[in-house]
Amino acid sequence: MTTFSLDDVNFGPGGLVPVVVQDVHSGAVLMQAYADRPALERTLVTRQGTYYSRSRGEQWIKGQSSGHTQQLVSVSLDCDGDSVLYRVVQTGPACHTGEMSCFYRPLLEAEQNLPAAGLGSTLERVYGTIRERLETLPENSYVARLHAGGLDRVLKKVIEEAGEVLLAAKNNDPAELATESADLLFHLLFALAEVGVTPDNVAAVLQSREGHTGLKGPKEIG
Repeated sequence: MTTFSLDDVNFGPGGLVPVVVQDVHSGAVLMQAYADRPALERTLVTRQGTYYSRSRGEQWIKGQSSGHTQQLVSVSLDCDGDSVLYRVVQTGPACHTGEMSCFYRPLLEAEQNLPAAGLGSTLERVYGTIRERLETLPENSYVARLHAGGLDRVLKKVIEEAGEVLLAAKNNDPAELATESADLLFHLLFALAEVGVTPDNVAAVLQSREGHTGLKGPKEIG
């Protein structure tokens, strides 16, 4: 993989480059801001989302006053070198309005009956939503209600849904099996979020078990 540096960034008018910010878990675009070279340098060193305010004429760090911080996972430069992508772990809402993303006002609604997204990207988005609900605990939220019951209640739901999956498979009912599997995966993601484990952590374990001839089981060594 080619490694790039700040010298490859084409800073535009005012010495600024646009920065797009993406949630690493959900894939959602959270916000767009600007950075000058010192702000970008600080981001790379501290791994905290740092920007340049055009209205105030000064550097600012996301979450410094609100607590809604951005922990950088990666920073990428686009093909022309004139925009940057921050992939972050977002704490709390990214938008000053209290919305999770600044892009909450649709100009064109998504079409109905679009093909379903892949399982991996869907799980990432669901996990991101669960994390956001756990951080904000909105009123009338299922996540907030289940969280209030403690981890044991969440784990009981995992066991309950696992039983429903087994029953649907035993009855050879594909539609019910898909439905119950979705319920199981949701509550499993919930348990992971409660304990602080991410889908990436699980993926790393699975990847470590991949052999040259197939997927290894938990106790296999070759």
